[in-house]
Amino acid sequence: MFLTPAVFLNHEGCPVDFEHQNYTIITSQCRRPKFPANNCCTAFKEFACPYAVELNDLTNDCATIMFSYIRTYGNYPPGLFANKCRDTKQGLDCTSVNISPSSPSSEDSVGNNGRRQAKTQKLLSVVGCFLILLFQL
Repeated sequence: MFLTPAVFLNHEGCPVDFEHQNYTIITSQCRRPKFPANNCCTAFKEFACPYAVELNDLTNDCATIMFSYIRTYGNYPPGLFANKCRDTKQGLDCTSVNISPSSPSSEDSVGNNGRRQAKTQKLLSVVGCFLILLFQL
């Protein structure tokens, strides 16, 4: 699987909540002043490859949103990863990246996982409110 540069044809939302992701893997390894390519690219691939399906989907804004948060949290110059991290003409090669068990896979995308968590939270809220009302009576 490759992480390809995005060219957006139709802008829609992103099923991944990049706002609340943990960017420490990147910010702890890719540091000023030199931004070493090996460290930055390895960290970037570890972060981004679990979301390759969503990032490669040209019908959403996931790549733009993700890069915006990476620049915000890491205070990186625009284009840093695009200029330093290139494996092939198709983009970054994610086939050798080890995705941790807590990371989403292409079969269990963050979009589905995020929706599942939201439904579970809503269900727990409804059950909790019901129990509170029940015990108030």
